[in-house]
Amino acid sequence: MNVPALRSPNAALVLDLLRTAGETGISRLELAERTGLTPQAVSKITARLRSEGLATEAGHRASTGGKPRTVLRLVPTAGYAVGVHLDRDELTTLLTDLAGTVVARRTRALDLGAGAGPVLDAVAEEVRGLLTAGSTARVQAGPDVRPDAGLDAGPDAGPDAGPDAGLDPGLDAGPDARAAGLNCVPGPDSAPAAGPAPDPAPVLGVGVAMPGPLDHRAGVPGRVTGFPEWEGHPVREELARRLGLPVVLDKDTNAAALGLAVRPAAPGSFAYVHLGTGLGAGLVLGGAPLRGDRTGAGELGHQTVQLDGPPCGCGGRGCLEVLCLAAVARGDDAGAARILGAGAANVVRLLDIDEVLLGGRLVLAAPEVFAGGVREVLDGLGLTAPVRVAGERDAVAEGAAWLILAPVFGT
Repeated sequence: MNVPALRSPNAALVLDLLRTAGETGISRLELAERTGLTPQAVSKITARLRSEGLATEAGHRASTGGKPRTVLRLVPTAGYAVGVHLDRDELTTLLTDLAGTVVARRTRALDLGAGAGPVLDAVAEEVRGLLTAGSTARVQAGPDVRPDAGLDAGPDAGPDAGPDAGLDPGLDAGPDARAAGLNCVPGPDSAPAAGPAPDPAPVLGVGVAMPGPLDHRAGVPGRVTGFPEWEGHPVREELARRLGLPVVLDKDTNAAALGLAVRPAAPGSFAYVHLGTGLGAGLVLGGAPLRGDRTGAGELGHQTVQLDGPPCGCGGRGCLEVLCLAAVARGDDAGAARILGAGAANVVRLLDIDEVLLGGRLVLAAPEVFAGGVREVLDGLGLTAPVRVAGERDAVAEGAAWLILAPVFGT
């Protein structure tokens, strides 16, 4: 399988409904009602998904008349994705199945200032180690998954299928795909069977999230605050070549926001505000990430909130990031929360978002302080957007995996 995306938007839509239905599944009739497709089209699409091992029966459900309805569900072990969080001082890699469930994880200290060559060597080494560990753990798709099953609805799914439909513009397959033997891993709960072992399910690609600014479409960082030497480096191209897998590069905050947006109960519009080694925001409007034409949306940390404030590594003065980090450094988490609240209030006023979600290691170290402080600022300004801590420890790395998975489901 070379293309980690469905070629038919209709098939992607059906597959996404199977994903969000979870283990309980969904019937063909419900799929037709929710997609607006004809029952015949749904039957054709689900038959193809089943033949490719992407969907399977999940039992039967009573109907209002006639025989019970067959319920279908996603087969999560039909494919896998790697998520990489390349932070300023730490590297996290994890492996997820098609549903986004983490099945393996690795982390190590890392200095982003060590230079692009050594850092990308470390990323490639960690990804290879992760996939080796996944293979050892026998993370393998079930026996109904064909080894050559592609995430491609094919011509039977409808006339709108095209060779490039649904592809993320940031996907870049390396020229040596499969050469490194990293294109597959075994899957979780399968016992060894008699006879030849089935081929393991494919790894669809590697999503990499790092501090911005960067150009998502070109796959290159911009002038990362404190690490200007990364500007213009072909990160996506180099990693794709080293790993022999498709690679997507995006900002850490965008990746985390995407991972939150694909959850079934996600708000339609929100700002994910991340305070860790830096400060930024991932924006979701109408259920879709807002990157901007140059991936510049969400640079919350470099809003100027104090004209005569301390200098920031970005070249400005009084930026939200430098003020927040300084408050944390002197032990004033409550003060940092109020500063963060001022920035969040600006976003709420500007975009009229439904909710403010907080994450990042500094927020997770004092979640009640930061959630309460940001909420207090918004309340004081008469802004009613709810505030809650939603970013778990690996929110960025999990979101990075969704950079690969989301096109599969048309999201």
